[in-house]
Amino acid sequence: MSEHTATLADRHALVTGASRGIGAAIAAALAEAGARVSLLGRDSARLQQVAEQIGGADRALPVVADVTAATSVGEAFATARRRLGPVHILVNNAGQAASAKFTDTDEALWNRLLGVNLTGTYLCTREAIPDMLKAAFGRIVNIASIAGLRGAAYISAYAASKHAVIGLTRSLALEYATRNITVNAICPGYTDTDIVRQAISNIRAKTGRSEEEALAALTATNPQKRLITPAEVGNAALWLCRPGTESVTGQSIVLAGGEVT
Repeated sequence: MSEHTATLADRHALVTGASRGIGAAIAAALAEAGARVSLLGRDSARLQQVAEQIGGADRALPVVADVTAATSVGEAFATARRRLGPVHILVNNAGQAASAKFTDTDEALWNRLLGVNLTGTYLCTREAIPDMLKAAFGRIVNIASIAGLRGAAYISAYAASKHAVIGLTRSLALEYATRNITVNAICPGYTDTDIVRQAISNIRAKTGRSEEEALAALTATNPQKRLITPAEVGNAALWLCRPGTESVTGQSIVLAGGEVT
């Protein structure tokens, strides 16, 4: 990291779902730009590994938390503040996905997806906003999905939760537009993560297709015919947090190889 690239050197960023995939990539990008980074997640060992990779104890703090529980979120933010100071940047990345016919989508599945994807975003944002107001600076990036803009068959609970995240993003952007707090959503298409790898396995198990055929089915709507990489999402999140993007707020930025929603 050079002095030229350390544009977030005075900032504390908190990333949820940071133990792998998109969350780990975003945390790495923010740390490379100089931010102190708190890593929230449920897998202590993986969080510790990511922390060591991106900066060590002085720059990265692993914190085990359940984003669906207000008490756990409050305790996690308190721990993060004690070690790294007030939170200036929040990336709500923690999320889950599942597919099912609507008639097979029971309350447990519905509540689980909305709990992590939507309520988790709400609880973490509610904790972060007071710090941002006091600092007269804040950047909130919500990792939504292209499914939050258009929907799709067999993912009604997931799509509903991501549509709601985008609605929350737009409302908060307007509410804090004059307070130097920006709120944006990133909407990736299918991304090379554990969730998508599991989806490929499910397609193979249910249809008998090869791995290549299952992957092609997922990337068929992407004009580039490929999976998005976690690093691409990390770069987009970093851009939204860098100086020079103060007027970018309330946006849903699609990363999907040119696919139009």
